[in-house]
Amino acid sequence: MADPPAAADTAGRGAYARLVNRFSATPVGTWLVKHVASRLDPVIFRASGGRLTSTIVPTLPMLSLTVPGRRTGRPRTVQLAYHRDGDDLLVVASAMGQPRHPAWRHNLLAAGRAEVLVRGERFPVVARRLDPEEKRRLWPAITRTIPQMRTYERRTDRDIDVFRLTRVRDGDAG
Repeated sequence: MADPPAAADTAGRGAYARLVNRFSATPVGTWLVKHVASRLDPVIFRASGGRLTSTIVPTLPMLSLTVPGRRTGRPRTVQLAYHRDGDDLLVVASAMGQPRHPAWRHNLLAAGRAEVLVRGERFPVVARRLDPEEKRRLWPAITRTIPQMRTYERRTDRDIDVFRLTRVRDGDAG
């Protein structure tokens, strides 16, 4: 993949981004994200080729993840913040700190593959859940990129999974 400029992953890191990100981790902000932005953002994100959200310029690096449903096989799409680790993308199954894992996590575990839309580029990925040691090592960097994760982690007793998404290149088995 032709990596987007590094600035693309850290766009919107000013005062506006900090305000939006802090607000989204509050109970009211979480409700708005869950009930309003989660419905609007995928439409805006898709229409803009992965460049815009309801906050206009995304305040976090965002991707669209499409995974086959584990029961139906039909594609299911969710919009997620991500952390870049080399060429790989890391996504967190936080469900905003809810008691249950998000549905996409179960689908991703079952399929082991997905399609990603990032900054206008769509490509297939293989997915692997991080083992506890790898998650422990990467968690500080993930929370610097996605600060809300600290709040979501405090809200739940469950172990929040992190997935490594690795691009399937031409000729790779996938």
